[in-house]
Amino acid sequence: MTIFDTLESDVKGYCRDYPVIFSQAKGSEIITEDKTRYIDFLAGAGTLNYGHNHPLLKQAVIEHLQQDYILHGLDMHTKTKEQFLTTFNERILKPRKMNYKVQFPGPTGTNAVEAAMKLARKITGRENIVSFTNGFHGMSLGSLAATGNSHHRGGAGTSLNGTTFMPYDEYYGKQINTADQIRQLLEDPSSGLDMPAAMILETVQGEGGVNVASKEWLQDIQKICRDFDILLIIDDIQVGCGRTGTFFSFENMGISPDIITLSKSLGGIGLPMALVLMKPDLDQWAPGEHNGTFRGNNLAFTAAEAAIENFWCDETFSKDIEHKSALLRQHFQWIKSDNPDFVSAVRGRGMIYALEFKDPEIANLVVAESFKRRLLIENCGPTGNVIKFLGPLTTPAKQLEEGLKRLSEAVSEVCTSVAAELVMAK
Repeated sequence: MTIFDTLESDVKGYCRDYPVIFSQAKGSEIITEDKTRYIDFLAGAGTLNYGHNHPLLKQAVIEHLQQDYILHGLDMHTKTKEQFLTTFNERILKPRKMNYKVQFPGPTGTNAVEAAMKLARKITGRENIVSFTNGFHGMSLGSLAATGNSHHRGGAGTSLNGTTFMPYDEYYGKQINTADQIRQLLEDPSSGLDMPAAMILETVQGEGGVNVASKEWLQDIQKICRDFDILLIIDDIQVGCGRTGTFFSFENMGISPDIITLSKSLGGIGLPMALVLMKPDLDQWAPGEHNGTFRGNNLAFTAAEAAIENFWCDETFSKDIEHKSALLRQHFQWIKSDNPDFVSAVRGRGMIYALEFKDPEIANLVVAESFKRRLLIENCGPTGNVIKFLGPLTTPAKQLEEGLKRLSEAVSEVCTSVAAELVMAK
């Protein structure tokens, strides 16, 4: 028995898949206390887009600490916050011709979602929020109400109200445009659908199984929102900050969200930080109406600014992600082709990719077999039947291919073993 077994709550999850003690990490590797090195295709569930302990970001954090700069600042003006906001505006917003106000809601993604939903209700005077099948938006009660997964919802211990679920793109297959169904429900005064304050969605549903919305569907949803005076909230917490190849996942999609939520890799080096971006006319908060003790994490501001300065000054980083995306797609397609009886689909954009298995138990076995081969990767989806790549965007191509080789071997080992068992059972 370890201190983790005796003292830590049974709610813990990832350590059950990776039952070792990690002590160090660098780049795309995470290292145990006995110096065993693992390639990391999990990366803090999308929090470490720039890898573990990136030297430039780490140096910025070290200098911040050495200079006795502000660490905790509530929402007071600080030099560090001023520098972050200036850099974010000059490097991210202005080049994309995006005019948004910035709110610091608290340190995590669910804080950002709660604030966004609360603001939408305040502005419109309506309660209902439309969210989507297989969506994931957080674990506090408001954001959990907009999360589809029954396992997570079941832990609430109370009713989850104020949301209505609608079918995501291709929920019923490619032949049905679910946006048309949503429009019909809104147009029908007897549909029973309360006019929503907002619609909240991920352009790529990460936890929901890496479901990718098409450009056309996203534009249809935005048109519905405009026609019915509904606010469009894009949750870019997991697939923002470069995961799809551009800083925001909706760039080049022809949409302009009313509200955007960001977190996870925003903090650069794994430090907690979240933002709500809102179009200026939507900034209708009264002073202090929404707050949070840790909304002024100045150390995270420093790391976030360093990440933007080092990775988002030009298109070099995006082009590198595009190249690695092609590598990922090719390798995942090879794995599917090699295991047609077990793998049903490959999905993804940029550097979030998925293998969908016909049987969720196969996915569980692949996670375990990958770990034996010194690779960290997780499963997701409504039944846990999807293996999801979320490795650092900075992973060198050679190391990326080595990790994909280990994944391919793990899938092959599991599928071959299961196939043999099925033959014997007959």
